[in-house]
Amino acid sequence: MNIAEKKRQNNIAEYIIHMYQSEDLIRAFECDIDKVKEYVLKHIPTEGTTKKELEHWYQQLLERMQHENILSSGHLKETHEIVAQLDELKQELVHNDEEFKSIYTKAESHIQQMLQLAEGKINSEVQICLNGVYGLLIAKINGRDIPDEFRESIEEFGNVLSYLSYKYKQKHFLSNN
Repeated sequence: MNIAEKKRQNNIAEYIIHMYQSEDLIRAFECDIDKVKEYVLKHIPTEGTTKKELEHWYQQLLERMQHENILSSGHLKETHEIVAQLDELKQELVHNDEEFKSIYTKAESHIQQMLQLAEGKINSEVQICLNGVYGLLIAKINGRDIPDEFRESIEEFGNVLSYLSYKYKQKHFLSNN
């Protein structure tokens, strides 16, 4: 099982962020799989078939990006569908799960603030949380300072995503036995 599939089964929010990062990695190397192999995959400490599987996974991802016409921007349809599933789960939990209600209430003002800043370009509260966490990751990679008010927002977004991921895993990957 590759890294992406492990993340998909164990923490769906991490999986989505991994997919965003992988798409951006391919774009950073001009959608040239040979450059990805040379400058990235070659330096990942794996051996034998694992390395080949990783190369195959990136090749398949590139092909999917080409097929869906998202080579310059955007995300895979499958990833959008998972975000939509998480939005539905969020709606369900807000009405039926006291623990989630408490977590969501702490994050709600931060989410609403970011929705306003998005000026209608993003309507999904889950997408706002994912973008915040992914944005923090990119900012850290680029050595940028993160203002304290954004750190607080991102922490609350992370709490929402963690709980949603836990419930998603229960619903999709754990048996009722």
